[in-house]
Amino acid sequence: MANNPNNGQRLGITEPISLGGPTEFDVIKTRELEKCLADAGLYEGQEEAVIREEVLGRLDQIVKVWVKNVSRVKGLNEQLVQEANAKIFTFGSYRLGVHGPGADIDTLCVGPRHASREEDFFGELHKMLSEMPEVTELHPVPDAHVPVMKFKFNGVSIDLLYAKLSLWVIPEDLDISQDSILQNADEQTVRSLNGCRVTDQILRLVPNIQNFRTTLRCMRFWAKRRGVYSNVAGFLGGINWALLVARICQLYPNALPNMLVSRFFRVYTQWRWPNPVMLCDIEEGSLGLQVWDPRRNIKDRYHLMPIITPAYPCMNSSYNVSASTLRIMTEEFQRGNEICEAMEAHKDNWGALFEPYPFFEAYKNYLQIEISAENVDDLRKWKGWVESRLRQLTLKIERHTRNMLQCHPHPGEFSDKSKPFHCWYFMGLQRKQRGPTGEGEQFDIRLTVEEFKQSVGVYSLWKHGMQIYVSHVRRRNIPAFVFPGGARPSRPSKVFSGNQQSLECKGSGVLPEDMSSEGKATGVDGGRTRKRENDNVGLNSRNIRFSASPVSTTGGVLVGVPVSTSNLSIEVDIEGANGLGETRREMVDPENFPSVNNSKVDGSLQQSSLVRPYSTSSAASNCKEAEKLAIEEIMTGPYGAHQALPELEELEDAFEFGNQVKKFEESIRGAAEKDLEELEPSELSVPISNPANRVPVKKGPLIRLNFTSLGKASSSST
Repeated sequence: MANNPNNGQRLGITEPISLGGPTEFDVIKTRELEKCLADAGLYEGQEEAVIREEVLGRLDQIVKVWVKNVSRVKGLNEQLVQEANAKIFTFGSYRLGVHGPGADIDTLCVGPRHASREEDFFGELHKMLSEMPEVTELHPVPDAHVPVMKFKFNGVSIDLLYAKLSLWVIPEDLDISQDSILQNADEQTVRSLNGCRVTDQILRLVPNIQNFRTTLRCMRFWAKRRGVYSNVAGFLGGINWALLVARICQLYPNALPNMLVSRFFRVYTQWRWPNPVMLCDIEEGSLGLQVWDPRRNIKDRYHLMPIITPAYPCMNSSYNVSASTLRIMTEEFQRGNEICEAMEAHKDNWGALFEPYPFFEAYKNYLQIEISAENVDDLRKWKGWVESRLRQLTLKIERHTRNMLQCHPHPGEFSDKSKPFHCWYFMGLQRKQRGPTGEGEQFDIRLTVEEFKQSVGVYSLWKHGMQIYVSHVRRRNIPAFVFPGGARPSRPSKVFSGNQQSLECKGSGVLPEDMSSEGKATGVDGGRTRKRENDNVGLNSRNIRFSASPVSTTGGVLVGVPVSTSNLSIEVDIEGANGLGETRREMVDPENFPSVNNSKVDGSLQQSSLVRPYSTSSAASNCKEAEKLAIEEIMTGPYGAHQALPELEELEDAFEFGNQVKKFEESIRGAAEKDLEELEPSELSVPISNPANRVPVKKGPLIRLNFTSLGKASSSST
């Protein structure tokens, strides 16, 4: 199914930017891209595909037996028992057709009104699955925002959601794309149905499904290699990347993946967030469900990078994006755009685009978050909770330092074979480049770290042994287990050739696992390390100093954080940061360029007036200016005028000790500043006790971040 049935009509909320068809160059580069993706191991084999189909068929049989058992227990007559039915639907990467080997299958079980979520789905069905030998690693998460049952079936990972409809009988030909399916549905059901409804709608709204799939595979691979694939860390997840790619497919309906990838970077490099990306108009619907609209909903005005789902109720799928992660992704879009332009000039290749981001070479200082538990099951639960809070740490550090100290969270986790039941996360630290120099200015982040631990410590399922430590490490002291093979690479030169590659798209050596959570995303960056080092030449480096006294162990604070008895003093040497500069956009006189709103699809795939930029430099310049004008026009919709407000302090971050914190801050402001000790990096941890016995904690001095000029820096820069 290469072409969408709707291919004869316009897809999207605006006219396409270009109706131009592929050139010979596009055909060649698309073949190279497909080979590169195949060599990277992104496609599953036929045998694995058959196993997945068998598992899904078996799972569908299981839920049908389950719902009949539930119906019989609920006292329904035998005729209704025989008519009782449940169905399995798929969504996510599997439904989109872009999943790779070993990927999870996102599934949805749709059941009738008398089959409850709590008692029947997480009760009876969970019991049935637990008794089956082919089911392993069964882990129900009933309290999640979208309740889910996770398990492996014959080795295939399954995430199973449940939707309870207001129907007595679920028809075998049920169409969940109809809005009426949401009638009288509870919030969990609406959220659970959303995945399937959005996935199906995306496939309806792209002009060529095969080109969409290849482009999306490319962008998912790229995002993972560059460390910007993680919804929980504040970057973008699978559905977000799918929506961004689908919009590019709408704007260039006749383009092959080579051009679609190039235009992806060109369009989103110029995109002025928070203008939303939408595949279709937002409809109010008839059920009264709230849809995304910053003109009416206050919370929607805080969204920095709105990517709106196309199925009712339309929502922002990327609300986790922060100013920090948006800045990082914007830099990556720019880098991708530069490489694609170099490829068009035959000066670069796909390998350069997919070079992994050298996270542990990009900064001189890092925050290290280590968590531990007493067994595998406890660690899995503890990890899920901590990961859901890590985004708050980056938000708080930047907010409490007035955005002068920027954080770059690594999207994955790391493990050390020598320490079972332990897990590590890392964040790069840098001082903001732009703005006042802050000569001698000090920032206190001890309270910020304390607050983060408080938010982690309120975990309702905490058990003995669940602990968390936060510490500072310099680049030279990064633990070896984060590197491939557990071996620290030799320090690369700061200047690389633009054509140097760390990804060879010729064999099976580069796998998706290279950028997985096990921490294998390392390597050089062909001189494009987000300007972290080379662009800082001529700028004053900044020193950031963390200092604290021993933490008082009097009284308890929260669960999960071990007692630390060591003095806290961390001096962080932060290089001149890569603050995102403002982009100057000169508006072009529309009369000088052809209108993009009068283009028509005539079936012949003729070039529109916006031609491909491969002829002359003048034609290329005109094409880019026309595209720039078209992109500006796209962003003039009804939601384009709103500006995102400063990031919202989420309500769940208000802790019980808030009043004590406020008083503590006031006392700090009035205290005389003392000279800062310079000690080695040390753990930032606080004592805790059971929440039932929680009492205010007596806090020591804050961690102070002291900014001085390079001339006054007394410590080594590495």
